[in-house]
Amino acid sequence: MRSITILLLIISTHLFAQSTMQLAVLKYNGGGDWYANLETSLPNLIRFSNSALKTTISEEQAIVEASSPEIFDYPMVHMTGHGNVVFNNQEIENLRLYLNGGGFLHIDDNYGMDQFIRVEIKKIFPNDELIEIPFNHPIYHQKYDFNTGLPKIHEHDKNPPQGFGIIKEGRIVLFYTYESDLGDGWEDQSIHNDSESTRAKALQMGANIISYAFLGE
Repeated sequence: MRSITILLLIISTHLFAQSTMQLAVLKYNGGGDWYANLETSLPNLIRFSNSALKTTISEEQAIVEASSPEIFDYPMVHMTGHGNVVFNNQEIENLRLYLNGGGFLHIDDNYGMDQFIRVEIKKIFPNDELIEIPFNHPIYHQKYDFNTGLPKIHEHDKNPPQGFGIIKEGRIVLFYTYESDLGDGWEDQSIHNDSESTRAKALQMGANIISYAFLGE
């Protein structure tokens, strides 16, 4: 398994400079709105990252189902929504293989997903704990430093933003952002009327996630 992980990390790092690389949004079942923020969120983050990180990611995002073998074409998959999430056995096995093999899943709770997604994450990794990522972890200190962790983009329940992760062989393979609403901050300014400074923090943290997903350190 380690050799597979190393191989895919090498491939991901190589693809860092390739114009054919794509990121994907995860389509899932259960009734939740997997398509939330679909039009502008990830595309805006990709454009920002291409400028700030000098990546050459395709601005056309892909959509991939959890059970699809095509998921292995994408070094990073983004998932969001407000409601219920259900993975069947085939989807669980496919996601586990993808993540154990070097893939990276970013889950952004768009408010309302938390109680459902934690159950599904446990199905994927029954023997691993979803742990809070400390503020000194490299994911918070790629190109941009976030010394107190995730930025707060939108307020819901007056809870602090938290970043949780599943770690395999010292590397985060699943990063779950909770009470932050990063994806909303990536959307066009006209959608939520967020300030430029708020949107900048969201995009910078998103760029850090992309950087970490590709480099794994």
